[in-house]
Amino acid sequence: MEFVRILVMIAVLLPAAVYAQEHQHGATSAYAGEETREIKSLSDEEIADLRKGAGSGLAKAAELNGIPGPSHLLELKDEIRLDPQQTAAIQIISDHMRSDAVSEGNRLISYERALDLEFKNGTITDDTLSKMIAKIEESRGRLRSIHLSAHLKTRLLLTVDQIDQYNSLRGYADPK
Repeated sequence: MEFVRILVMIAVLLPAAVYAQEHQHGATSAYAGEETREIKSLSDEEIADLRKGAGSGLAKAAELNGIPGPSHLLELKDEIRLDPQQTAAIQIISDHMRSDAVSEGNRLISYERALDLEFKNGTITDDTLSKMIAKIEESRGRLRSIHLSAHLKTRLLLTVDQIDQYNSLRGYADPK
């Protein structure tokens, strides 16, 4: 009889203990550890990419629809058989893109830093928040435009065969 009572207690108490244990651990945020970031909304990798003018997926609309980007084209110039004039022109587009992206990326970092500071200091208001978010998103939009525009300019320098070769080398299915 004592054995049955122990089994009943285990059957009643064990699920409650497991539930409590699971929910205690479930309260940990997916953001845990990110509170030590320099700028809470940007990882160190994102900051580094912005500072070096990396695309970080901002031009996927062009790239995945068959419109090559200058940086990747330069990496594949031998396989795609770019001639010296194409290579020189694409290098100029890439250099301008990178320079503009670095400037805008640094601007975006400064806007994110300012927003982070407002929250950290407890000085943020709804009005300030709206204005800061507008500046951040405008900057992010300019950054995306810089990268997408470089794809458009680059496309004009290529033959259809070179574009097809690029997409094949990048592993994309026929985007048409």
